[in-house]
Amino acid sequence: MSNLAYLYHDDCLLHDMAQDHPECPARISAIEDRMRMAHIFDFVRHYEAPPATRRQLARVHDLKYVDKILNYGGSHEEFEHSYLDPDTIITPQTPQSAIRSAGAGVYATDLVMEGKARAAFCNVRPPGHHAVRNGAMGFCFFNNIAVAASHAIHEHSLRRVAILDFDVHHGNGTEDIFHDDPRVLFGSTFQHPLYPFSGADSSNEHIINMPLPAGTNGEKFRAALTEHWFPAVDKFKPEMLFISAGFDGHYDDEMSSFRLHAEDYVWATQQMLAMADKHCNGRIVSMLEGGYELHSLARSVVAHIKILMRLG
Repeated sequence: MSNLAYLYHDDCLLHDMAQDHPECPARISAIEDRMRMAHIFDFVRHYEAPPATRRQLARVHDLKYVDKILNYGGSHEEFEHSYLDPDTIITPQTPQSAIRSAGAGVYATDLVMEGKARAAFCNVRPPGHHAVRNGAMGFCFFNNIAVAASHAIHEHSLRRVAILDFDVHHGNGTEDIFHDDPRVLFGSTFQHPLYPFSGADSSNEHIINMPLPAGTNGEKFRAALTEHWFPAVDKFKPEMLFISAGFDGHYDDEMSSFRLHAEDYVWATQQMLAMADKHCNGRIVSMLEGGYELHSLARSVVAHIKILMRLG
């Protein structure tokens, strides 16, 4: 049995924005099917994601916004769905999925900090890294990785945590939440220009943004991480490492014009694992963000999980 915690809940399937929407429940199923094909599904430690609490969410989001989302199913039952932005649809079932996704990161943090797991992967949706302090955007409602990192700081008394985001889109929500908080090192590598058209000029000492052009391949991606991310992490010396794991930069994913392959995500995960071993006793929590072509998503996530299981 691996010492990797795997967090999931069936409620993550309830949120369904529309037929043919890329952020769909099938993303979760594709990953689990691939895990079974790779014979690793039964060798991770399975945990049900609990719901995040209002207090945990309010650490990183405005309370009025938290209540707006939490109360949607009860106060808006007459509406089948509403658009929060042109791409982000809320339904009466969305709050149930969103609080499980955020709660997965909180529980994963507890498991790792308490020594019950060496690392954790949260196979949850909706994703979170575009959710800003007072609003939803880009398929995201609550900023799952920010909720988890804030929990590590407030409940486990950590002084320095790092969040590394290799989704092909800038993690603007995470930056919005932690831009002025030096306890959090945030690194985001992303295609630019591309939605949400931010991050190219907003770096500071603890915000390490790496905008990369369309057509970026594995060689250029690896060089950028080596030059910018890893020295910053070594200097910062985090006590815990969080990963916003987005796989929409894959060559087969039409969401972007990056040219990455599963092997590039393997390499990136290996480097992050080495940094976690060096600075924080191997403590890693990884949370699913983007990735919308189901076959490449499933292959890439399983490759990522195998490294976290220390199989590669």
